[in-house]
Order: sequence, then C-alpha cells, then structure tokens
Amino acid sequence: MSDANTFYPRRGFRLDALRVARLLLASLLFLSPFASGADHSPNGSRLADFLDHTGVEQRWPAGVHVAWETGIPDGKPEKSAGKHTHCSAFVASIGKQLGIYILRPPEHSQVLLANAQYEWLESEGAQQGWRSVPGAIEAQAAANRGELVVATYRNHHDDKPGHIAIVRPSNKTRQDIAAEGPQITQAGGTNFLSTSLARGFAGHPAAWGKGEVRFYAHAIDWQKATVK
Repeated sequence: MSDANTFYPRRGFRLDALRVARLLLASLLFLSPFASGADHSPNGSRLADFLDHTGVEQRWPAGVHVAWETGIPDGKPEKSAGKHTHCSAFVASIGKQLGIYILRPPEHSQVLLANAQYEWLESEGAQQGWRSVPGAIEAQAAANRGELVVATYRNHHDDKPGHIAIVRPSNKTRQDIAAEGPQITQAGGTNFLSTSLARGFAGHPAAWGKGEVRFYAHAIDWQKATVK
C-alpha cells in the first residue's frame, strides 16, 4: 500500500507539470509573430526595402495636384472641391513600378479613384492576377511572403472618396493585428511610411471599426519590376 500511495501522487504531479509545460508552449507559440506568419521571407524583406525607398512621406502630398506616377506636384490646378489626397495614385504608381496592374490613369482619373479601385478589384481584379484575402492576419502574412497586398475601402457616398493602402511586411503579433490591423504604407491626409491600418484609415471609421475594409494580394515578379 505504501508503494502505491507514493507512486500515484508523483504520477499526478508529473502529469500536471506536463500539462503546464504544454500550456506555456502553446501560449508562447500564439504570442509569437511566427504564429501569424509574420516572419519575413527574403521576398518580404525585399518588398519592405522597396517600400522604404518610395519617398511616400515627401511625395504625393495632400492638397495639390500631383503626377500620379511620381507623386511630385505638377502645378496643375485642382478642378474639384475637397482636400485632394492621393492614396489611390500612390498605390497605382507602386503597382506600375512592380509590373502589376491596378486601375489607374488614364483608364480612370485621379478623382474618386480609390472607390473605383475597390470596385475594380472586386469585379475585374482576378483577371489581372489579384486574389481576395479573407482577413487581416492573412493579409499581413501574404505581405510578409513578399506579395503586393492592398487594403481598400469604398465610401458609402458615391461623391466622397474612399481609401486604399499597401500592407507592408511586419513582425506584428496576432493580438496586435486583431487590435489595430496589419501594418501599412500609405499616402492620404497624412502620408505614412509605416503605421497601423486602424490609424491610416481613421478618417473612415467603418473601414476597420466595422470590418468594411477588403484585402487583395498579387504575386510580385521582380523580373518585371522597373525598380530592382
């Protein structure tokens, strides 16, 4: 009896310790950026470096007319009311530099282009190699693999602008992505080289707050890119 009485408590202790160890390991894996696919691949690092050299914080400034491909003010007068931000022109320019088509001038003017890009991606994007991405965590993972990923929102009012941005590679955890969205690079009312989607889309509360933002991804063939 004494042998049995000393053996089973020890076995119970060992099992409890094993359960605790497994729970700790599971917690570490969940908290790790690798659990969300957030580790950079070589192509992800290449994409991050490319975005870092776009000059987005200086070019595509709000309030003036710009050449959409370069983001440099061209002195032309704006013909419509509004702040005239250039999120969609920036995305169109990045796509062209990477050899990827997204709706852009001259097929559509810069006016309300973000709304039009949202609709184009939904209806015609697949024909040009774009695929829908189901959510924020998947969008971040795709960017980290080195795909061009856009986050896009259509304004509910036809005469008001939507917004579009590029998801950039990042080591954000699942918790961070769930709280504030993936990391993005954007032109807009404020141009950001790197910020959260929640912050970048703050002018459109329904985009992140109500889950109305949509994500699309496109593989990058660096042999077709004009910037190597």
